Amino acid sequence: MNRVFNFSAGPSMLPVPVLEKAAAELVCYGESGMSVMEMSHRSPDYEAIIQKTQADLRKLMNIPDNYKVLFLQGGASTQFASVPINLIGRTGKADYVVSGQFSGKAFKEAQKMGYDVRCIATTKDDNFDHIPTITADMVRPDAAYVHVCYNNTIYGTKFANVPDTGDVPLVADMSSCILSEPVDVTKFGVIYAGAQKNMAPAGVTVVIVREDLLDYCDPKAPTMLEWKTMADNDSMYNTPPCYTIYMLGLVCEYLLEQGGLEAMKEKNVKKAALLYDYLDSQDYYIAPVKAGSRSMMNVTFVTGNPDLDKKFASEAAKAGMKNLKGHRSVGGMRASIYNAMPYEGVAALVEFMKKFAAENPKA
Repeated sequence: MNRVFNFSAGPSMLPVPVLEKAAAELVCYGESGMSVMEMSHRSPDYEAIIQKTQADLRKLMNIPDNYKVLFLQGGASTQFASVPINLIGRTGKADYVVSGQFSGKAFKEAQKMGYDVRCIATTKDDNFDHIPTITADMVRPDAAYVHVCYNNTIYGTKFANVPDTGDVPLVADMSSCILSEPVDVTKFGVIYAGAQKNMAPAGVTVVIVREDLLDYCDPKAPTMLEWKTMADNDSMYNTPPCYTIYMLGLVCEYLLEQGGLEAMKEKNVKKAALLYDYLDSQDYYIAPVKAGSRSMMNVTFVTGNPDLDKKFASEAAKAGMKNLKGHRSVGGMRASIYNAMPYEGVAALVEFMKKFAAENPKA
């Protein structure tokens, strides 16, 4: 099997045991006589799959009973509109933290819809090289919610601690860090995440919402964007993304077998430390993110020379390390080291970085 180390930010690599199990069950799932791709979502076989997926996700994340788990479509980007649609009715206003591209898009989406939304903090003027400090006194006491992007895939930053928003519910886009470490769900009103980074192939979006927040939806909202409708119908108001939910279930099974999120955090800390320690020990590569705001999942770096950056990504791909090119909006390099990336992959990258630096001196 000739697999590469895939550093893609998403869709990203999946655990090989998960892929192997999916392959074994592709044509015929259990005794059903059909593939999961072919099943009716109303069949007993599929109902058992989706119920077990939710139960295992709840176990992994220690999700309390007073939170609903929804399996939706449209990616996290659809939730940029769904969040204000479903929550703005609490008070009619909301506060946003803009710490990168996706939180900026979420803010603009809420503005576009004509709601009373306000940016309370941003690091745009610093090229999003750190996470802004948030304190409760910055938040409007009558805000319906405060929205943050917990991990910024493009810039490689992450909230080191849950921001203090007082009594105002905190909403977090966790697309690129969910399942990488334990998180106290009770500190959030809503957590949402696209699957294609750490959970499953692209196609399903997970929304974890506290039950008391389900009654504030804008009455003019499209039915498909109403969380309460989806919660009341167990995510089956329409046909859900059946196969990707099944894949999420396999990933949850795998993570539980590995020891859960505490075990994943231990592995992820070691991987990130290996790469950041090397970056901090030399001066050929520049790590733009300030200490204290660094992502454990997405590590960004540059040489300072766009031509060298391009050469680096190209030669790394030839050496079996693909998708290291940084996002088109910022350039440079980005190593996304999600749960499925083994320590050996990060070690191979560090050795390649040393070799590249020795063979390509800067002018």
